[in-house]
Amino acid sequence: MARKSKLHLRELYSEENKDQIYDNVFAEIESFELPLGTSLRSVYDDQPNAHQRFMEKLDACIRNHDREIEKMCNFHHQGFVDAITELLKVRADAEKLKVQVTDTNRRLQDAGKEVIAQTEEIIRCRIQQRNITTVVEKLQLCLPVLEMYSKLKEQMNVKRYYSALKTMEQLENMYLPRVSQYRFCQIMIENLPKLREEIKEISMSDLKDFLESIRKHSDKIGETAMKQAQQQKTFNTALQKQNNVNYGRNMYAINGRVPEPKYEITSKRTLEEEDEHEEEVLTAHDLVDFSPVYRCLHIYSVLGDGETFENYYRKQRRKQARLVLQPQSSMHETVEGYRRYFSQIVGFFVVEDHILHVTQGLVTRAYTDELWNMALSKIIAVLRTHSSYCTDPDLVLELKNLIVVFADTLQGYGFPVNRLFDLLFEIRDQYNETLLKKWAGLFRDIFEADNYSPIPVANEEEYKIVISKFPFQDPELDKQSFPKKLPMSQSVPQIYIQVKEFIYASLKFSESLHRSSTEIDDMLRKSTNLLLTRTLSSCLQNLIKKPHIGLTELVQIIINTTHLEQACKYLEDFITNITNISQETVHTARLYGLSTFKDARHAAEGEIYTKLNQKIDEFIQLADYNWTMSESAGRASGYLMDLINFLRSTFQVFTHLPNNNNDHAAMSGKVAQTACMSACQHLSTSLMQMLLDSELKQISMGAVQQFNLDVIQCECLQVVYYTNGRWREQWQKFDFL
Repeated sequence: MARKSKLHLRELYSEENKDQIYDNVFAEIESFELPLGTSLRSVYDDQPNAHQRFMEKLDACIRNHDREIEKMCNFHHQGFVDAITELLKVRADAEKLKVQVTDTNRRLQDAGKEVIAQTEEIIRCRIQQRNITTVVEKLQLCLPVLEMYSKLKEQMNVKRYYSALKTMEQLENMYLPRVSQYRFCQIMIENLPKLREEIKEISMSDLKDFLESIRKHSDKIGETAMKQAQQQKTFNTALQKQNNVNYGRNMYAINGRVPEPKYEITSKRTLEEEDEHEEEVLTAHDLVDFSPVYRCLHIYSVLGDGETFENYYRKQRRKQARLVLQPQSSMHETVEGYRRYFSQIVGFFVVEDHILHVTQGLVTRAYTDELWNMALSKIIAVLRTHSSYCTDPDLVLELKNLIVVFADTLQGYGFPVNRLFDLLFEIRDQYNETLLKKWAGLFRDIFEADNYSPIPVANEEEYKIVISKFPFQDPELDKQSFPKKLPMSQSVPQIYIQVKEFIYASLKFSESLHRSSTEIDDMLRKSTNLLLTRTLSSCLQNLIKKPHIGLTELVQIIINTTHLEQACKYLEDFITNITNISQETVHTARLYGLSTFKDARHAAEGEIYTKLNQKIDEFIQLADYNWTMSESAGRASGYLMDLINFLRSTFQVFTHLPNNNNDHAAMSGKVAQTACMSACQHLSTSLMQMLLDSELKQISMGAVQQFNLDVIQCECLQVVYYTNGRWREQWQKFDFL
């Protein structure tokens, strides 16, 4: 634009229109549309003396404007004078008006002070009202938060932690977001995580106390559970027995009386106790407060740490299981040691079963089964070890009863217990061994106390007492009048009674093993066979070998074993009555008493032959022949006469051997004849050895005559034995000279 103005001015700077140029410049200056610097430069560009000429032209323009201003002032001067005059006139009125306005204002101010005060009061009240309304609105918004927080604190104080967590959740999700702008709300938000941690710590502490409590009281829990299981089983058995009165009723004659079956006594006592104490029975769960577990589980579930809690609980319970399964070193010494051991284990698994059924996921069936299998292996190992130390059959029986109750109790809670019953069969063998050792001692005591002479009975009452203990029948003896003697000694009925007592003791172990009558019958017969073939047979063999047992005692032992052998069939009938299993059954075992007593009798016979020969040797050692004597003494030697008298009295003892039937009479006659023959043969052999002695260098005729007299005396030895239904006498010939 400046370039256009410069070109325009050059065109106008000609001599003829230079006045027009200045006029245009002044017009532009007066208009203030263009910058003055641009306009002034256009005046001086390319023009000599331009400044002077411009100043002259500018002065002429100023004088023109002054003349115009003067003309205008002259034109309006009169009006101005009139206006001033008018103002002067109004001045006085204005003063008066001012005074009046001031007075009116003062009076209005004085009159409005009260209004202003009231207005200000109204304004203040309105502000207060607005503030109050705002406060009420804010308080109404905050009040539920404060109430919930107060409720939270109260729940914490009364230990309602699960409810407190629910309250926290409501606070965080519903209430605190509405008032999050307030500082107290931020404080609450900061405190909530701390409260959660506090709740977790407190609930975990309660859980630890609970675990410690059930560890200490698990034996009481288990004892209660086992007692209830036993009562329930006994009650069911008694009820079943009452419904079938004749079921399993076996009457046995012991010591002249018929005992009442044990289940009858038990059932009556059980029913009476059930009626008396029905209201007092507490379940095992009543003894334990499980609320700490529920509470802790719910708390950790709400906090999202359910898995952590489950792992901790299972870990701690596994540790407690290992402690519970660890037995005391002296457990095998008393039944209370076993009872406490079983009670602790039952208490542990009763708690776990309850937790399994009332909680979801804390423990599972797979977890309890794994724990039980681990525990069962440990229990079986412990029982095998400690039961092996038990030497008292009563303690072993108590252990068996405890194992049965233990197994029945845990089976009622759904745990498999077949391995425990398998273990009982192992313990049964050990029980039988302890019984055999105990009865071995009883048999030894009976044999030691026996006088080995026939039992005298003075009257019929004494006779009935004896036959009530031992099944003895002898029609010939019954015809005899009192007093009379029974052929066996006192040990026979005592041995018979003890064998029956052994069967009873063995039967006690077979009870409650959930076995059939056939299996029980088989077990009883096998254990009785062991008693007869091993224990009683060993005692008889040892008795026969004892030095103080003479020929008379040996003869009585033969008599005793004969009667015991006859009583074996009554023992078989006794077992049959117990088990109700007929002897005709294919799988029914037979008692081996016949062979046992036959072996003992053969051993006694052999011992008789041995002792006779030993006694003969003792007499022979007393022989003092003078092989150089000139003539004989005219009579038999003294030692030989003593020997013959001894043999005669000894042979007379054989007349006491039993002859109540043909078989035994023939056998007894054979024993007597064999003993006599053996003694005579041994005597003849001994006399022959005296003659053939290598040290004997010469024999005089007198010595030969004396020896011949002794042999003749031996030929006169009378032998008495039973044959062909009567006792016979025989002169034993010595055919060796």
